[in-house]
Amino acid sequence: MSETQSKFPTEMVDLPSQGLLYPEGHPLSSGKIELKYMTAREEDILTSANLIEKGVVIDQLLKSLIVTKVDYGDIFIGDKNAIMLAARIFGYGKTYNNEVTCPNCSTKEDIPFDLTQLKYKEIDPKNYNRKNIFEFTLPNSERKIEFKLLNHKDEEMIQKELDGINKAMKGLSRDITTRLRYQIISVDGEKDPKVVNNFILNEFFAMDSRAFRDHYNSLTPDVDFNVGFICNNCGHVEEEMALPISVNFFWPSR
Repeated sequence: MSETQSKFPTEMVDLPSQGLLYPEGHPLSSGKIELKYMTAREEDILTSANLIEKGVVIDQLLKSLIVTKVDYGDIFIGDKNAIMLAARIFGYGKTYNNEVTCPNCSTKEDIPFDLTQLKYKEIDPKNYNRKNIFEFTLPNSERKIEFKLLNHKDEEMIQKELDGINKAMKGLSRDITTRLRYQIISVDGEKDPKVVNNFILNEFFAMDSRAFRDHYNSLTPDVDFNVGFICNNCGHVEEEMALPISVNFFWPSR
């Protein structure tokens, strides 16, 4: 623990990316970020009806807690998840209680989860580069694509575009193809956005699209939110279950 100039106690938090996706000299290229502990000021943020309504309350909270001088938009999604997890632990402790429904007997239980037991996905540093450019050969068409991993700024732009599409074309989802446009840089060496967009809309086989998304997810550094669960009623065991994150993750009952 260290002390910042503002006298707030802080902690250094390791990032799932190990800093390998950030350019040399970037504040996060070391693979660590400094966070301060949550105060009453941050609780004001968490209870702001305006921020909650806009859907930006968690981002505003994390911006308030980050001590490292960094552009928030640069932070990769998996790293942001790690920052969110650390902020929750620093703010309200490691125990997170949530209701779980047994998939076998449908019994509902309030289960305490130890957030400090969550681990980061294992990554091989050899698979990453500071340019954030990766190659993948599609298994069916054998076409070669270049792609990048998305950061917070990319996600903001995607959401803004999707919100516009939903208003203009109610009932039509463009989530997959919009996200692919932001991820894919080139197709067979061609970087023209018109060529890439045409490929995504008209030439990207569904089997290849699924294979690419699976590869993308496996490559993305992140927190492993899978947890174990044993039903106290029927004894059913779930070795891997996605941690059920609900509104009480940052708003624990008093």
